[in-house]
Amino acid sequence: MNKLSSSLTVRDIALIGLMSATITAGKLALSFIPNVEVVTLLFIVYTVSLGVKKTLLASFIFSTTEILMYGFATWLLGYYLFWPLLILITALMRKIIQTEYGYALLAGIFGLLFGAFFALIESIFYGYVYGFSYWIRGLPFDVVHGISNFIIVLLLYKPLGNLLQSQFKKFSS
Repeated sequence: MNKLSSSLTVRDIALIGLMSATITAGKLALSFIPNVEVVTLLFIVYTVSLGVKKTLLASFIFSTTEILMYGFATWLLGYYLFWPLLILITALMRKIIQTEYGYALLAGIFGLLFGAFFALIESIFYGYVYGFSYWIRGLPFDVVHGISNFIIVLLLYKPLGNLLQSQFKKFSS
């Protein structure tokens, strides 16, 4: 038995499954609106409230679920890289960011840069000209992504975080 699996309890495994399911359901619920999502919000809230290890595992399950639903393509590398990057940045910024405004700014910047991240992946496979044109073509969507991330996190971070904290305390005792 490896160290990771021996350190996870049955409760942790169930929690990670629920985290992954809520992220997937949240993405599906808003999928009819281009580049408006709650995935970023949930990864930030889960990282702050439940910790890096559980949230990283949930991100890998979420990304794998996305592949099972939508198929194999170059975007999957971005999901396996960039969602964990958001989680790690959130964890590193926890001591600096103390309010929902800070997390909203982080989410907004992440949304604005999301297309640039994927352009890097596309450049590896199809060349830098294609990657650059991919990024330029997607700029309007990146702007929507950044603004919507900012607004969603600003409005929902605190209530969702408080709800999660209170429920987690209730079940911990």
